[in-house]
Amino acid sequence: MANTSAVYARIDTGLKENAENILAQLGITPSSAIQMLYSQIVLTRSLPLNLQLPVVKPTAIGSMTQSELNAELIKGEESIKAGKTYTADEVDAELAKEFGI
Repeated sequence: MANTSAVYARIDTGLKENAENILAQLGITPSSAIQMLYSQIVLTRSLPLNLQLPVVKPTAIGSMTQSELNAELIKGEESIKAGKTYTADEVDAELAKEFGI
């Protein structure tokens, strides 16, 4: 028998149940899943996950409901009243930085 050690972690109950349900469907025990994760960490010398923020795309006006559009227009009016205005060059620079356009 291999020399083994216990790993203890506290996680959200719902997350644990959902993950274990998926693992059971795959025929994998939670211990085996942790073993696989640790093996990949050692093998790749990294965390084997794609950790990045999702790409945010600007919302097209045509896909907004009337109430969503009204809410955005009100936010814009409030910004103008608060003195939060930008030049066209500043807007272009922000769009290029945030959305690559």
